[in-house]
Amino acid sequence: VVGSVRGVKGAGPVVPRTQQGGDARDGRLLRPPVRTMTGATRHDSPSRNPQEFWEGRYRDAERVGSGRPNPGLVNAVQHLAPGKALDLGCGEGADAIWLANQGWIVTGVDISATATARARREAQRQQASAATRFVTADLARWEPDDGPYDLVTASFLHSPVPLPRIAILQRAAATVRAGGHLVLLSHAAPPPWVDAADHPAHSFPSPARQFVELNLNEHDWLVLSIQTHTRHATAPSGEAAGLTDGVLLLQRRDEPVTG
Repeated sequence: VVGSVRGVKGAGPVVPRTQQGGDARDGRLLRPPVRTMTGATRHDSPSRNPQEFWEGRYRDAERVGSGRPNPGLVNAVQHLAPGKALDLGCGEGADAIWLANQGWIVTGVDISATATARARREAQRQQASAATRFVTADLARWEPDDGPYDLVTASFLHSPVPLPRIAILQRAAATVRAGGHLVLLSHAAPPPWVDAADHPAHSFPSPARQFVELNLNEHDWLVLSIQTHTRHATAPSGEAAGLTDGVLLLQRRDEPVTG
């Protein structure tokens, strides 16, 4: 969808729509974004070391994610020709393995050694090991090492502990080759079962705001889609609830626009 969004030149319209199905890592309701949403645990201290925080979160749970690919990612990339991909904050590998099974060669990066070990085991189980590589690294310091990429994706890369998210995404965006794509999935609003005061607005930016914050050169990038989706979920109480997710799909132009 290519049209116009107020404040975002060349962007597609913000289209709210309902999306059934669980999050790929509904787990990602236990991963970066939602680890902040499901109630405090002994790990939920903003002062904790990021590696200790995320390693503890994965180590103390038999499984964090659902094992299913994120529907938002599937919808965004299912029509793209496979190539080389980078999955930032890959967790237990559901998205990366799904991509590999579609023909992509994928590098997944996560700060938790437990998460990446599970991802490797699952890739082996699905016979996707040859097409996947899982790296244990802090994205705040890690430099992409096998680009350029045809696809860079980050699904719900949020954190209650320090995370230079925009800098990470900008660095990764620079590794997208001409004609390649950048897909960002995020929580665009806090969940209805928490007090919004506990989650500042800047923690849940809209897709349009994310595009502005990324400060990418508009001559180099084409905005293919900026959307929000209402996803059905289950609150900790067991009640049905709706979560607002954002999807930002960008393509690096083959030739920069001049003038």
